[in-house]
Amino acid sequence: RFPAGLFPQKQISCSSIHYSIVETMADETKNFDWLPDGMEALADGEYDAIVMGTGLKECVISGLLSTQGKKILHVDRNGYYGGDGASLNLTNLFEKFEAGEAPTDLGANRDYNIDLIPKFIMACGNLTKMLLHTKVTRYLDFKSVSGSYVYQSGKVVKVPATPNEALSSSLMSVFEKRRFRNFLIYIDQYIADKPETHKGHDLNTMTMRELYKEFGLADSTHQFISHAMCLELDEAHMDKPAAATIKNLQTYCYSLARYGTSPYIYPVYGLGGLPEGFSRICAIHGGTFMLNQDVDEIIFEDGKATGIKAGNQMAKAPMVIGDPSYFSKDKVKATGSVVRSICILNHPIPSTGDSDSAQVIIPGPQVGRTNDIFVCSMGHLMQVSAPGIYIAIVSTMVEKESPEEDLAPGLGLLGPIVKRFTSVQTTYEPVSDGSDDNCFISKNFDGTSHFENDCEDFLSLYKRVTGEDLDMSISADSVEGDY
Repeated sequence: RFPAGLFPQKQISCSSIHYSIVETMADETKNFDWLPDGMEALADGEYDAIVMGTGLKECVISGLLSTQGKKILHVDRNGYYGGDGASLNLTNLFEKFEAGEAPTDLGANRDYNIDLIPKFIMACGNLTKMLLHTKVTRYLDFKSVSGSYVYQSGKVVKVPATPNEALSSSLMSVFEKRRFRNFLIYIDQYIADKPETHKGHDLNTMTMRELYKEFGLADSTHQFISHAMCLELDEAHMDKPAAATIKNLQTYCYSLARYGTSPYIYPVYGLGGLPEGFSRICAIHGGTFMLNQDVDEIIFEDGKATGIKAGNQMAKAPMVIGDPSYFSKDKVKATGSVVRSICILNHPIPSTGDSDSAQVIIPGPQVGRTNDIFVCSMGHLMQVSAPGIYIAIVSTMVEKESPEEDLAPGLGLLGPIVKRFTSVQTTYEPVSDGSDDNCFISKNFDGTSHFENDCEDFLSLYKRVTGEDLDMSISADSVEGDY
């Protein structure tokens, strides 16, 4: 199996479906009573929902809505799927960052699929459940990430993936390893709705700090468990009820047990295939896709969104969904800034055992920061670069006056860098839930190297749009169900 659109002569791509629909409709002029004089219908004119932007969240929502019988119009100002989360070849990457022509000594252009916002997928997390049960996995192939690492006391150390690795790990002393083992045994047998597994601990009131103290774990152990395994972004969770953090830890451990080397998987040929895969679901169920389609205006009637205007064309729908870049500033608010640096290397990240793919988490407190720094790398085995070339990305929330200062601890782990591309993006979230104005807006991707927080935003978006929770009680091991 290959990513969507890689071999269009053998696979039907969303773009080909879209063009055939648009060409057919071009011969049929649509007339509606609501069209002002001089305006024409955009595509089929009337829809159940209009989705703007082909980022992952937008493509998942349009795919799921289409399977529920909704008529969807999906537009994007770009000529490719993925929006800010697209995967670019070498030439397009250099063009995007206005870095001149790509050097010829880095290999063939076709060898590169470089993520603008790189993230790994938790093997048994919510995104995996969505992929499996929408059957998007038919269009993509995945590989396990080679290793997960954490930065502690000036060193990059592998997060133990097996009992033997835990025994030999330099993360903990001999006696600390025993306490760590007892803690994991407790987590493994803990079931939220079975009090007999709680051993007298009410994790809905007991804080994470208190739970760590109960097991006698050292501060350094707190940090690598919370940040590298529970994927907490800062220390705020320490004084909150432990239940949510323990649930994250159980997902990590379950994912690790599922695949062995690390809890993460990654789509071969880059993340750009994910939104296109969900777009196929929508297109197969009758959705209309229009790339290279600007949106000039969101149309409102009595304070509620009723459609979009593009040039002399209009489309109407009772709800408008999209990423923050398509909405006016009064509909969104800034939540911070994320700095990312895409680095081309001719070697794997040092201290990762020559891993072709790896994640390194630098807990903020280890380097005098509030927010963690995330480092991930991928090589040719993931089909994102030419042989012998590695793509490493460092990302974090901006805290200092110079974003370069924020990146410095992560960049210092990479060794010599062939070429580097840095960007700073202001992140936004909606100011309301959309119930008052029919504008349903996603958040921008965060600065982490995983999708767990972004999945929570998508589940919130889905509930705001449909009024219902998406059933995520399904097992990530099962592929029998289908939304």
